[in-house]
Amino acid sequence: MQKPILAISSGLLLALSWPTYGMPLLLFVAFVPLLVLEHSLRNSSSKGKRLKLMGYAYLSFVIWNFITTNWLRFADVFGASFAILVNSLLMTMVILLYHTIAKRSSQNKALLFLITLWICFEKLHLGWEFSWPWLNLGNAFSQHPSWIQWYEYTGTFGGTLWVWLGNLITFKAYLAYQEKGRKALKKPAIGLATLILLPIGISLVRYFTFSYEGTAVEVMALQPNIDPYSEKYHTANDSIAQLLLKLTDKNITDKTTLILAPETVFADNVRLKQFPNARFKSVLDGYVKQHPQVNFLTGISFIDVFGNPAKVRSETNQLRDDLWYDDYNSAIMLNASDSVQFYNKSKLVVGIENFPYQEILKPLIGDVMIDLGGTVAMKTTQKERSVFTTSDGNTKTAPIICYESVYGEFVTGYVRNGANLLAIITNDAWWGETQGHKQHLSYARLRAIETRRPVVRSANTGISAIINAKGDIEATLPYNTQGALTGTITTNNTQTFYTKAGDYIARISLFVMIGLFLITMFRRPRI
Repeated sequence: MQKPILAISSGLLLALSWPTYGMPLLLFVAFVPLLVLEHSLRNSSSKGKRLKLMGYAYLSFVIWNFITTNWLRFADVFGASFAILVNSLLMTMVILLYHTIAKRSSQNKALLFLITLWICFEKLHLGWEFSWPWLNLGNAFSQHPSWIQWYEYTGTFGGTLWVWLGNLITFKAYLAYQEKGRKALKKPAIGLATLILLPIGISLVRYFTFSYEGTAVEVMALQPNIDPYSEKYHTANDSIAQLLLKLTDKNITDKTTLILAPETVFADNVRLKQFPNARFKSVLDGYVKQHPQVNFLTGISFIDVFGNPAKVRSETNQLRDDLWYDDYNSAIMLNASDSVQFYNKSKLVVGIENFPYQEILKPLIGDVMIDLGGTVAMKTTQKERSVFTTSDGNTKTAPIICYESVYGEFVTGYVRNGANLLAIITNDAWWGETQGHKQHLSYARLRAIETRRPVVRSANTGISAIINAKGDIEATLPYNTQGALTGTITTNNTQTFYTKAGDYIARISLFVMIGLFLITMFRRPRI
């Protein structure tokens, strides 16, 4: 088979596996054409094999990245191009490093190295400043929660390992077929079927026998449907408060405990010191006093301006020589009995809310922060995951802001701090009616399974949703719709194995990958 066709085939199979439109079973063979291509080049006598492999692998990954994440262009063409082209290049580097190891070791050791290296690459995308874990392989099963109930033990890295084991079996079956013919395919076929069906079978048993234990809580997710490009940053906070309370009044009951409003819905930047006396806060305070059972959780933009140079940190923005400010994308919760509870978003969108490695890059390329309609500035974060407690003390809510919901181990930090309910507030309107907001909602189902916590999701333009602890979406408000979504969820105080252990598969993979690399690259040749 011609090498360009193999490269294109892998790219298309990966793209056609992705939520919310794809079939993830294709992932179990998606890398095989690329592995066949690499094997063919490695064993050929042609010149420039490494450069050729780089070109073919890059073609595969650009196809995958472009088809699945091209919706980024609706917010910023430069940012979309950077994410697609650079992420594809990083994936290509993984294949090139595998190629180097494969030339020096046995096929089995090389494939084990590839699996662990890819897992380490995904873990890197969860932690470094160019973080972009959107295409981590374990995410691909988010539309099929009944298949992956075991994520409560492994997190999404269990899904990544599952995918690569399937590709390893299929690739080795291809090599055996080339050597021995069709008779060599029986055992691999049985092995692949077992690998796929056994975890799904175990998951289905868990899915249908799962029992909810905890307290029933009536919740409400508001969806104001404000255009972020033309309205959100040009509407007074007082007007926003009136709109939110109007939506609330239509749906509130005597049992409504928690009300969510979206990320930065109060976008007219509030001076942190002036917030206690802000008029819109007084309006909200008055409402929760009239409804003492209500806890109002909302997104808000805060600005803290100061002249003390001792307060300057790496995320601080400078107004002039003697004046600085911290810009916060925050969540707050108001109720009738406690002081305001605060949390500052801590997983930031690259290029929009943070400038990665600015000490190195800013002198070279200048300020390239992307303006999406609001204040173009670095956001200030916090180290710990705050948990909001309702006035009755029974519900402890994780205030997860937008992009943070893509990070599995990060979300477990809220749960380890006591959260028995996950509240996601977001603004997905930047991407328009595309796969962007649909994939973002779908990934929230993974967090429910990993932590066994129900999810309440308030999105400015949609899709707002209520998700149970099995990852099922129980109710939604459609995209581009104004309204309020109400429902009853069941909290959970038990911690899953994944909540306690985190991304242990990635940590083990790092140890194995380094060991294989050192053994292969520095082993003395046999005499």
